[in-house]
Amino acid sequence: MNQQKRSRRTFSADFKSQMVKLYLQGKSRSDLVKEYDLTPSALDRWIYQSSQSGSFKSKDNRTPEQNELIALRKELKQLRMENDILKQAALIMARKSKS
Repeated sequence: MNQQKRSRRTFSADFKSQMVKLYLQGKSRSDLVKEYDLTPSALDRWIYQSSQSGSFKSKDNRTPEQNELIALRKELKQLRMENDILKQAALIMARKSKS
């Protein structure tokens, strides 16, 4: 079985919403996957996202812990940058005081 890797496709929120609606109206998951050439995991993700937040955007479906982790990483990056600037300033000041 030689399967070719399929290219990544993008779908509009309207299309995803329509697929979820068809599923909720009783159309089987396997029928939707075959008929619209979808991956089962994509359809499952859309159904899950729709049931959780009603949105298909990743940022709308993050847990509070995921949001906190992203914010902490951003803050850590900022603090490291500020620390590097202060180190450089300290070196410059040390050189000036020696002369």
